[in-house]
Amino acid sequence: MLLGIDVGGTSVKYATCDEKGHLFDKGSFKTPDTLEDMYQAIETIFKERDVDGIALSMPGAVASDEGVIYGASAIDYIHGPNIKKDLEERLQTRVELENDANCAALAEVWLGAAKDNQDCCFVVCGTGIGGAVIKDKKIHKGKHLHGGEFGYMINNFDADSLEFNFWSLDSTVAIVKGVEKELGETYDGRYIFDHADENEVFKKYVNRFYYALAVGIYNIQYSYDPEVIIIGGGISVREDMIDEINKRLDIIIDKVEPARIKPVVKKCAFANDANIIGAIYHYLTISK
Repeated sequence: MLLGIDVGGTSVKYATCDEKGHLFDKGSFKTPDTLEDMYQAIETIFKERDVDGIALSMPGAVASDEGVIYGASAIDYIHGPNIKKDLEERLQTRVELENDANCAALAEVWLGAAKDNQDCCFVVCGTGIGGAVIKDKKIHKGKHLHGGEFGYMINNFDADSLEFNFWSLDSTVAIVKGVEKELGETYDGRYIFDHADENEVFKKYVNRFYYALAVGIYNIQYSYDPEVIIIGGGISVREDMIDEINKRLDIIIDKVEPARIKPVVKKCAFANDANIIGAIYHYLTISK
């Protein structure tokens, strides 16, 4: 039995988990303001449970072997300290940590939509766009721990004006901002998607989003050639998401004469539990 912990910018979720991915006694608390408060909260939960180790899902560029988190995130204090070493010395137990998007991808590889695949990519569509690259059921992090940072990909470039867009600028949050700027009113993202057929401005931005998503997926397919591309994040709850993506992929592939391989796109199997499940899988596999 292991303690799985998913550290987010606003809350920390946790659960006891067995080696088959079953979660028990789930709970959550507000993300602490300091690293010491975080350590204390983890220590309290750990001592309340009969577990053999701790698996952490964390934001940022996580160097799992070192136990250090580089880059930046909404939680400034986690960047720099050796969290793995600190907790292992404090709690006298084994601790492993991995990036949150990577954990979500590992959950899909272990028990979810990519459980029958060796190579896949995981795309998270939320506040921005991120993801993970999986090779032989293992995370490919890259030289600078930026493997799967799909949001940095450039999907539009004007050589005359030297203006370009990152893929992350076409996220669901960007849709809301674009609609609100054009109409001068405040809208919920789900409302915009639900009523796209009734409002031409909604329709324009939703269509732009799905085309940007399809272009990104197409580029991933022809740069890495995975067996499947899994979509996670808030957009994945929409029942029509896969159909909308496939409609645009058909148009793109029809216009690119050499393209004959259509990406296989699936929605993620897990929601709020994905990061914990993936952190557990990371813990179990890294020990082998």
